[in-house]
Amino acid sequence: MSRKPRVLSPEEERLWQHVAGGAKPLEKKRARKIPQELPKKRLRPNAKETFEIPEFRVGEKAMPSPVAMPDSSRTTIRMDQRKFTRMKQGKTALDVRIDLHGKTVAEGRAALVSFLLNAHQKGHRTVLVITGKGREGNDAGPIPQRPGILRQQLPRWVSSAPLDQIVLQHTEAHPRHGGSGAFYVYLARRR
Repeated sequence: MSRKPRVLSPEEERLWQHVAGGAKPLEKKRARKIPQELPKKRLRPNAKETFEIPEFRVGEKAMPSPVAMPDSSRTTIRMDQRKFTRMKQGKTALDVRIDLHGKTVAEGRAALVSFLLNAHQKGHRTVLVITGKGREGNDAGPIPQRPGILRQQLPRWVSSAPLDQIVLQHTEAHPRHGGSGAFYVYLARRR
């Protein structure tokens, strides 16, 4: 239903003409000149920028690069903020849990994929995945190894197919549920 526009009465029209006639513009805005053709810029790498590789000696442990591991604190939250906060505080009721201790990378991924797909099918939402913290020991080999390979791999697994379709969020568990050796995984609603 649309309304007809209101028409001013002759008296209102005269009053408006009187007010508008005495008004002065505040400032005339200058029209922006739009160039007809933008100049073409050549992109050249800056020769002054250099990348320094820190010195490394045999026997030292290499520091993980910030690119190697995705930082979970910078990820966007794909679930309700209030539920996410409660989940990080360990106040959310867990529906099911899986323990991946003692599994190889291949066994761990297969078990996780199967478990999460079944949990989603059953309508579970909050899952606790226990990966363990990994061994903290002296690394005697020439190639440094990261402790807790399952813990390192879990963020990649849940953000790749087929789990990326059902996992809304994952975050490190609260200390009462395992701390850095476990993750909360929040699943999407079953369709």
